[in-house]
Amino acid sequence: MIDESAKIDDFDIKILTVLQADSTLSQRDLAEKIGLSQNACWRRLQRLQSLGLIRGSHSNIDLQALGFDLTVFVMIRTRYHSKDWSEGFRRHVEKLPEVIDFYRIGGDWDYLIKVVTRGMAGYDAFYQKLITDFDLATVTGFFSMEAIINNRPVDLGRLR
Repeated sequence: MIDESAKIDDFDIKILTVLQADSTLSQRDLAEKIGLSQNACWRRLQRLQSLGLIRGSHSNIDLQALGFDLTVFVMIRTRYHSKDWSEGFRRHVEKLPEVIDFYRIGGDWDYLIKVVTRGMAGYDAFYQKLITDFDLATVTGFFSMEAIINNRPVDLGRLR
């Protein structure tokens, strides 16, 4: 959450919205799209970055075209909830390259991990690495058959 003194206005929201859709735009094209001069747009970009609202840019790569054809949502329940255990598990999961999202969650499950891999053999190899050195109460995978909505930009108009 940003500091209340760091107010963002409609131009800031426009910048963030446009960048969510296409972060490859030149500064000139971005300024044109939101109706600001290049200098004003650049100053706002610098401010949004310094506030931590823009944390880099990424390309949306077609993973299936590269052979990463299996997406699995892994739900984990653990017997342990100490800070030390949780930090150790976090470090362990962060080292697994198949993991693209990792959440500590509330409810009946403790963790949710989104894994992208090459087929079932790739998932099995991931699973074996995941359970190595960690006593997990329950691990279950939900296999995605189709991504209906994926990486949808957040409607920042809801901020107003």
